[in-house]
Amino acid sequence: MMTLTYQRFTAVLLIHGSLFLSGICYCLRVFLCAAARMSELELKQRMNIKFLVKLGKNGNEIREMLVQVYGDSAMKKTAVYKWVKRFSEGRESVTDEERSGQPATSRTEENIAKIRQIVPENHRLTVRSIAE
Repeated sequence: MMTLTYQRFTAVLLIHGSLFLSGICYCLRVFLCAAARMSELELKQRMNIKFLVKLGKNGNEIREMLVQVYGDSAMKKTAVYKWVKRFSEGRESVTDEERSGQPATSRTEENIAKIRQIVPENHRLTVRSIAE
């Protein structure tokens, strides 16, 4: 059995990793473009819901109209009813409100510096051993 030294591992990782990372980057670009289009489409539908609520249409009528116009890309029934309720109660904004709470990432300059200091000292570290 061939042992994989750190240098060999690094070389293999550089070769295969760059291919892997380029694939990931492509997938992320596709996903982000789709997400941007999806959110634009969702925003358009919210504007339509707001307009139709002001015209006095109910949730069923609005959902049917959205399906007629957007087909499979129409908002789900529960989302339509949620926005109908909000606009019926006087909401004017079609965008999501800011959320409070902890950010989704803990990537800070301080954490990056800690990891850069710890990893060279011991290459066999696991996420669990770092957290302890």
